Formats: sequence, structure tokens, C-alpha cells
Amino acid sequence: MPKGYWVSAYRTISDPEKLAAYNKLAPAAVKAGGGRVLARDGRIVAHEAGIAERTILIEFDSFEQAVAAHESAAYQEALAALSDGVERDFRIIEGTD
Repeated sequence: MPKGYWVSAYRTISDPEKLAAYNKLAPAAVKAGGGRVLARDGRIVAHEAGIAERTILIEFDSFEQAVAAHESAAYQEALAALSDGVERDFRIIEGTD
């Protein structure tokens, strides 16, 4: 069964306090959903239309698990705390194997 991934690329962070509130809630929600952080806030080289801002990659055992974790009450609470504090490109993608 192919794995699932959350890919989150931040374009701007307009409210660091909202991001901090999100950061207090999101890790527990991700872990409870079976997610494992593979990359976060490391070195970035952006190409084409990319922006070298905060980028996060989280792996789940399946695409369905990744979707369910995003829809969970715990993660929705984290998103509510984040609100309009950032502009980001967030995707859930299915792995190739």
C-alpha cells in the first residue's frame, strides 16, 4: 500500500504568535494520526517559483491515514489556532509504492 505524505510549503508567516499556537497543537495531532516528520525547517534551495521559507514533509503509512489525520478533531483544532497567521501551500500526496 502506498504511503501518504503531507507537504507544506509556507509562503509567508504574518503572525508568529498564531504559528506558535499551531506548533503547540499540531505535533501531537500528527503523532496521534500516525505521522512521522521527515523534514522540517532544514536548509532549502528554492527553484523556479519556489520560496525558501519554512517547509515540512510528514510521512504516513497510507494516503488514507494522511487524509484522516488532517480531518481529525485534534488537527482541526491546530488549524483553527493557525487561522490566517500564515499563507502556505499544503498538499496531501500519495507515494509511488
